[in-house]
Amino acid sequence: MPAPDDLEYEYTLLTAVARYDILRTRDALASASSPDETPLDPGLAPLSKEEALELLALGELIARKATYGRQLDVRTARKAGASWAQIGQSLGCTKQSAWETHAKWLDEQVWTQQQ
Repeated sequence: MPAPDDLEYEYTLLTAVARYDILRTRDALASASSPDETPLDPGLAPLSKEEALELLALGELIARKATYGRQLDVRTARKAGASWAQIGQSLGCTKQSAWETHAKWLDEQVWTQQQ
């Protein structure tokens, strides 16, 4: 059973999204068909337990990678001269929330490196 930590080095954000999209689409198409129908295309069969767990793990991995990338983008915006108010507006939050989220992320990075 894959865990997000197991998949972290196997997938980039783009490849994780591509695999997630394949599984999510197949699950949606299989759910739309009648349960007593045998799919004409084996690719439309319901997800196995392993694939369903992979889908969950990929979703978590994507969220983690996107959050990490978002904070790197905040750092880039700050280096480029953006104010916290501008960053907050771009993120759809207040400048205080943007700053607090970034500060917390930085603290977590320092803590992780010390471990």
